[in-house]
Amino acid sequence: MDIDIEDLLPHRDRMKLVDEVIEVNEQTAVTRSTVTENWPLLDEDHVNPIVLVELVAQTAGISLGWAELKSKGINPEGKGWLVGIKEAVFYLERIPLNSRIITDSRKVFDFDNYKEIRGVAKIKGEIAGKVTVQVVQSEQ
Repeated sequence: MDIDIEDLLPHRDRMKLVDEVIEVNEQTAVTRSTVTENWPLLDEDHVNPIVLVELVAQTAGISLGWAELKSKGINPEGKGWLVGIKEAVFYLERIPLNSRIITDSRKVFDFDNYKEIRGVAKIKGEIAGKVTVQVVQSEQ
């Protein structure tokens, strides 16, 4: 999909983990990421799976940003999202360097500026983690 990720997410440099948007709409997003030596939580040749929380949040941000871009156009000031972890389950103790991760996030609850999003991250088709996040956006 030909989408400029930087139009949808404020993340840059080491904190931009999403490499490619595979699919996006108002309810879902699917992204591809590759673990590099620049990622946070890197220890020698692997990253801590807690990084999957950020991957789910960024993938959700792609969908939320895309919906906002479609309805309001590019907003250079943007509004940040406050993200809370409702639940996270990891199926790996560590994620090897150069792993390719496919992350799928889906909005499961939406009321005003509060949303709940469930995400699944897979490596080689196997579930690496499941994460549910709650997001709130300021009205100001």
